[in-house]
Amino acid sequence: MIGEKVGFVGLGIMGSPMARNLADAGFELTVFNRTSGKAEAFAEETPATVAHSLEELAGQSDVVITMLPGPPEVEAVIGGDGGLLDSMDRGTLLVDMSTSSPVMARELAARSFELGIGMLDAPVSGGDVGAEDGTLSIMAGGEAEDFERAIPLFEAMGETVVHVGGSGAGQVTKAANQVVVALVLEAIAEALVLGSVAGVDPEKIIDVLSGGLAASKALEVKRGKLLTRDFEPGGKVAFHHKDLGIALETGREYGVALPVTALVDQMFGALEAKGRGAWDHSALITLLDDGS
Repeated sequence: MIGEKVGFVGLGIMGSPMARNLADAGFELTVFNRTSGKAEAFAEETPATVAHSLEELAGQSDVVITMLPGPPEVEAVIGGDGGLLDSMDRGTLLVDMSTSSPVMARELAARSFELGIGMLDAPVSGGDVGAEDGTLSIMAGGEAEDFERAIPLFEAMGETVVHVGGSGAGQVTKAANQVVVALVLEAIAEALVLGSVAGVDPEKIIDVLSGGLAASKALEVKRGKLLTRDFEPGGKVAFHHKDLGIALETGREYGVALPVTALVDQMFGALEAKGRGAWDHSALITLLDDGS
C-alpha cells in the first residue's frame, strides 16, 4: 500500500472505475455506496474494505473522495446530519469530484475550514471511457497545499490535472466544460442528420469531420453511439441536463448571458420528457431524428 488511506463514496458509472484505478495504484481503499450491494460487489473484485456507514468510512480514511450524482446528494453526504463533516478528523482532506454547484462548493469548503478539514472541489471530464482508462481531466478548486496533497490520487485517475483556483473554481470550470460538450454534441447531431437526410453516409461524414477543424474529443468518443444509435450511457442525459442547469444558474449569478446553452438545456429537457433521461447524452441526436 502507498500513501494515505483513502475513502471513496459513490460507486456509479464514473465512481467505480475511478476507485478501481486508486486500488490498482496501491492505495489502501475503503468504499461506501448508498446501495450497499454495489460496494460489496466492488470489494469482491478489488482489494478494498467496505464501510457500512459514512462515519465508519471517515474513521478509516486520511482522505475521502466523493463522486455523487449532483448537489442534493453532495449536500446530504457531506454536509447533512450524519454526513462526512460530522465524522472526519482535523487534518484530513475531503475531495468532492462530483459535478455540483460552485456556491455549495464554497459553502462546504468554509464549513470544512472551520473544522480543520481541507476540501477541494475537483470535478472531472472524460466520461466513462476516461474513468475506465484513468485519463480523466481533473479541474480542482481549493487551497494550493490541499491540491498538492491530492496530486498522487489525481494522477491515478486522470491524465490532465489542473489547479484552477480557489474553492468553487473547479465547479465553475466544470460548468464551462459541460456547456462546450453539450453545444458540440448538438452541432454534431445537426451535421449528421443534415448529411444523412441528404444522402451522405454518416460514417463518411464523421471521418471527414474528425480530420479537420471540426474534430473534437466528443466526436471521437461518441462515434460508435452516434452511428449505431446504441445509447448505453456513459454520461446520462439527465445528468447533463442537471449540469446545464448549474451552468445557467452560475451565469445568472455572475451576470453572464448563455443563450445557446439555454436552448440546448431545453433540448435535454425534451429528451427527459420523452423518457430518454437514462440514455447517453449523445442521444441528443434523436430529437433531430424525430423531426427529420
